[in-house]
Amino acid sequence: MVDRAYTDAELDEAIAALTAPQRLKEAQDLVTRAAPSLQRVLATALREGGWFDLGHDQALREATSREDPGERVRDVQTLLADETRLGMLVGVAVGFELARELARVPGADSPPTTKEDG
Repeated sequence: MVDRAYTDAELDEAIAALTAPQRLKEAQDLVTRAAPSLQRVLATALREGGWFDLGHDQALREATSREDPGERVRDVQTLLADETRLGMLVGVAVGFELARELARVPGADSPPTTKEDG
């Protein structure tokens, strides 16, 4: 993995490439195999980053204690959306660091093998 700053155009092009059919299949398979370990790393990163601290607990209490059912649903949906975005962003950061670690593994420069390669 190259450690350098990417331009907005490079990022946009790379993100667009991820939408190609089957492009993420290998990555999804890897994540599925590593899910329990990755979940622990993500939980640690969120905890150490203070993302789910007393402020989060307070927001949760406030959202669930709304008298008006419509407000309660809206506030809980907003909280869930915020948590999802945060988990995704921290998860991406974990993924970048995992890629850097895997790049240090001997033989990391050789092309990956597929199931068909045997």
